[in-house]
Amino acid sequence: MNEYAVYALGFFAQSLFGSRLVIQWIQSERKGKVVSPTIFWILSLMASFLFLLYGVLRRDPVILIGQTFSYYIYIRNLQLKGFWKRIPLLLRIIITPQPILILTWIAFMEPEIFAAILDKSDFTEAIMIIGTIGQLMLNLRYLYQWYYSEKAKESLLPLGFWVISFVASIMVVSYAYIKMDPVLLVSQGLGMLSYSRNIYLSARALKREQENKIV
Repeated sequence: MNEYAVYALGFFAQSLFGSRLVIQWIQSERKGKVVSPTIFWILSLMASFLFLLYGVLRRDPVILIGQTFSYYIYIRNLQLKGFWKRIPLLLRIIITPQPILILTWIAFMEPEIFAAILDKSDFTEAIMIIGTIGQLMLNLRYLYQWYYSEKAKESLLPLGFWVISFVASIMVVSYAYIKMDPVLLVSQGLGMLSYSRNIYLSARALKREQENKIV
């Protein structure tokens, strides 16, 4: 596949990731607190699938690990929002196994791609370790978000989620700079702006809650 077409796919996936943050940011600014709109999770799921394909084409194990994990947390948040059941059953059956099907196809039907991914998986390399940890953090933040939401019985985006996002994005940007991946570099660089703003909004909301308790 043409290199520019691969980058176009990656940038399109990241544009979906970016648009979810813009929408979430605007709605949070309007309400003066961090919110978790349904469209955020819909766009997340769509973008995750496309970025998983990008990871396959780039032979990037860091992306593959991260997107396979987060894909199912996006589905869970759609369940918590009550939107998942509104999707036709046949479509849900098609959507749910996609990451597993893609990875299985690579392993058994495209062994040269699988071999290339393994060749790039030198986890003793410092920048690979940094990139992997950063990407895992970007996806483990959803495990934290999932736990937090399950306790509250609703889909929420807590302060810790944004703090993890900001720290992880610094690590992924470093990895992308060394590995010359413009998609990760641009997307995570811009994402840091949204993460920092949501940290501010979350911290401000927590401060107001504490002040109200004192009063």
